Amino acid sequence: MAHTSNSSDGHILPALDTVTLERDGHVLLIGLNRPHKRNSFDRTMLADLSRAYALLESDPSVRAGVLFAHGDHLTAGLDLADVGPGIAAGANPFPDDGRDPFRLEGSWTTPLIAVAHGWCITLGIELLLAADIRIAAADARFTQLEVRRGIYPFGGATIRLPREASWGNAMRWLLTGDEFDAAEAHRIGLVQEVADDAAQALDRAREIAHTIADRAAPLGVRATLASAHLARTQGEATAVERLRPVVTELFASEDAAEGVQSFLERRDARFQGR
Repeated sequence: MAHTSNSSDGHILPALDTVTLERDGHVLLIGLNRPHKRNSFDRTMLADLSRAYALLESDPSVRAGVLFAHGDHLTAGLDLADVGPGIAAGANPFPDDGRDPFRLEGSWTTPLIAVAHGWCITLGIELLLAADIRIAAADARFTQLEVRRGIYPFGGATIRLPREASWGNAMRWLLTGDEFDAAEAHRIGLVQEVADDAAQALDRAREIAHTIADRAAPLGVRATLASAHLARTQGEATAVERLRPVVTELFASEDAAEGVQSFLERRDARFQGR
């Protein structure tokens, strides 16, 4: 990441080798871009996506993100020949200026919509599970096949898939490594919607991202995510204790005043995140 590029709206973005970045208003589009290798992740790609996620979380003007892939597939999984030795040695694949794209550490406050098409293998499923909303194209094919390679999912699938899909549905796919399709992914809750093809899936993800970024109050979105994460990680009682104090803070914000004023004036609100 030695240079930068300008997006169409004037924002300066880091230029990465295997991940594209594009600003569309308050939405950050993150594109996996190693199509000649079916977007399999080598060390460079892991580092690039890590830096892209750091930007997603650090730029206050970004209100939502979309993760998608160039080419015919979301990802063929890890490039084990390149990444395997480092994993075996216990090395951290993420740079100091990046964030864990599996979002297993720290707090995450920016909504992320992920899009799957073609092959979505191993860590591809885990990247979906790390997102807040997931859309699949009808041609998407999924498999969590680590058990067939002598290892196991270590990017969060063993934690998140039982929670999202129920124990039996998760174990059906985690313990066998079998392949399943977009209809099954939708049935078990891995994805929330299925589109006809990759282009429509991406369009739908962008539409949802813009609904969040352009129509919802940024402070309210962040508070909503924080409350849900708090309930998940520390329990419902802890989250309940924070409900009224946080809403009191929100009512004192400029965005809340704008929300009330826009209601009275029967117009769309113009939120500033203050």
